[in-house]
Amino acid sequence: MKGSLKLVLVGTFIASIFSCKPVSKISSSQYTGKEFVTESGLKYTIHRAGDGKRAEQGSLVSVNYKGRLTDSTEFDNSYKRNSPFRFELGAGMVIKGWDEGIALLNVGDSATLNIPPHLAYGSKAVGMIPANATLIFDVELLDVKETAKPYNLKGLDTTDIQDGLKIIWVTKNESGKPAVEGKKVKVHYSGYLKSGKKFDSSIDRGEPIEFPLGQAYVIEGWDIGIGKLKTGEKARLIIDSDLGYGSQGYENVIPPNATLYFDVELIEVEE
Repeated sequence: MKGSLKLVLVGTFIASIFSCKPVSKISSSQYTGKEFVTESGLKYTIHRAGDGKRAEQGSLVSVNYKGRLTDSTEFDNSYKRNSPFRFELGAGMVIKGWDEGIALLNVGDSATLNIPPHLAYGSKAVGMIPANATLIFDVELLDVKETAKPYNLKGLDTTDIQDGLKIIWVTKNESGKPAVEGKKVKVHYSGYLKSGKKFDSSIDRGEPIEFPLGQAYVIEGWDIGIGKLKTGEKARLIIDSDLGYGSQGYENVIPPNATLYFDVELIEVEE
């Protein structure tokens, strides 16, 4: 969707200096206050041990963080925004140092990650972050949940809406309020490629998208498809590239000429 994909490329962690053997899947309470170095070169120190669930690849994690350079220049801070960052661990949605570092924590852990350039942005400068920068993140793992899963479509009928758009209704709600062009709608969604790879999910972020229907704020397939729903209904939208991102694709997220599969739920239509 135009401007609606929020795949964030951020990073993670710092440490003090010790020369310790890399540790994986540790019981964090046994290792507080010590710096460890993984085989990749990531350094991390656990300052406070939590007793919650371990972060695992494929899970949805919620993290508060402060990011700074080695000269103490702060470049990002989720605490100031009062908005923890959520992402799917191990899905390549963040820099490598975050995917590796957060997977070493339990819910309730606070830690510092020291991420060398090759696990961060490398030779690329990003905003306040210069090229070849080591990044230091103070992080706190707040929550670990399962990520959004594709709808179960077994036995459901596919409806052709028009050329380039099909809908599979998962849940119908005849008493729901219909989406109306020009009205603001609130939608939860997860987007998949033909391969099954998930490229975006408002459910994983915990934040539905809001937009005025029919005003080209989203791809055409969405304006048409969401317009066929009522509040409380869930559906799979199958959108050909002509009603999606066309031959350009979307950055490195959606390839050119891609058919898109969106599991959507219409939550609200403004009065």
